[in-house]
Amino acid sequence: MFGISKPHEINWITTSFLIATSTIALIGTPLYLYFFGFSWFLFAYFLFMFSACCMSITLGYHRLFAHGAFKAAWPVKVATLLFGAAAFENSVLLWASEHRRHHKHTDHDDDPYDISKGFFYAHMGWLFLRYIPSRELDNVGDLRKDRLVMFQHNYVQQIAAFVSFVVPSAIGYAWHGWQGALGCLIIVGFLRVVCVHHVTFFINSLCHTVGNQPYSARCSARDSWIMAIFTFGEGYHNYHHEFQHDYRNGVQRWQWDPTKWTIWLLHKVGLAQDLRRVPREKILLAQIAEKERQLRARLEKRSHTLSETAHELLESARVQLHQTAEVWEARRQEYVKATEKQIEHSRERLQDLRREMQVAAYNLRVSMKAWHSAYRQAKGDFVAAGA
Repeated sequence: MFGISKPHEINWITTSFLIATSTIALIGTPLYLYFFGFSWFLFAYFLFMFSACCMSITLGYHRLFAHGAFKAAWPVKVATLLFGAAAFENSVLLWASEHRRHHKHTDHDDDPYDISKGFFYAHMGWLFLRYIPSRELDNVGDLRKDRLVMFQHNYVQQIAAFVSFVVPSAIGYAWHGWQGALGCLIIVGFLRVVCVHHVTFFINSLCHTVGNQPYSARCSARDSWIMAIFTFGEGYHNYHHEFQHDYRNGVQRWQWDPTKWTIWLLHKVGLAQDLRRVPREKILLAQIAEKERQLRARLEKRSHTLSETAHELLESARVQLHQTAEVWEARRQEYVKATEKQIEHSRERLQDLRREMQVAAYNLRVSMKAWHSAYRQAKGDFVAAGA
């Protein structure tokens, strides 16, 4: 099935659950609305639960637990573990293990949701299968030390059922009797679970199919502002695969990433700390490397060579950029290590290291400008030749 060579069987529990929830949502929702009409209460409750569960997956399961992009206080952990369980995407321990394996083996056979096996497989087909024997949870040792994570892992299905179906039904009954309970069960429960599922599934399928690759073409991950709207900022997937430990996916200020903004706000009120960010220079270097790769690919495809002037200018700029990048990285690493062991360095020494890093960063930016100028000339030479 799906071209998988490893021993596997159908996961009947997960398959039955996915089919059942989709069937109930698709049939029950229009029937309820037909007989009882639209309700702003149900809509607001659905929106709250949908947002809470999606954010718990993107902020909690993904950026906090799977990648350690920041550290969070216990109230944040508890909230994301509760509403993350209500997303019915299994425990954070299993989720993070699969996701870390996805990053390690992207587009290869050991990738749990390998897009090369087809769009449907990456979207949800992989959930229908179970490998024999099951994959070992050998990459989440850090999470096993967290008692909250392990509690959720041991009781995830009970938590999920309680938060997704029992609580909404009880609130619905208090709001409007059995009619309210039924509406909350179908719309806030089943319909919301299906919607959350597919928002998450789109990250594995569409975000490896639709969009561009400004940072790297080493794997199929792509950036798509359209997908970012529907996935709470996860649509900037090419950036994420290149810099997976950054707490931001939409690295530009204008990019839609509500998960990033929520983490930032939690940091401001003291509920999150140690937010990990990739230096701007490193991001720009990745973009430059990808532009160079694309230019070389176009030259090879069209059997075209640059003029001697353009070639020499680009090569000189490349060498200069490489040299200044090495110096900048060395100074940055030296400063980072010094700040981690401040007791071993005087304040004056730290200030000197900081100034050296700033000078190196300035020289790097100058080299970047020179490279971009050379790149534009090379690109213009390429276009002028009609290639």
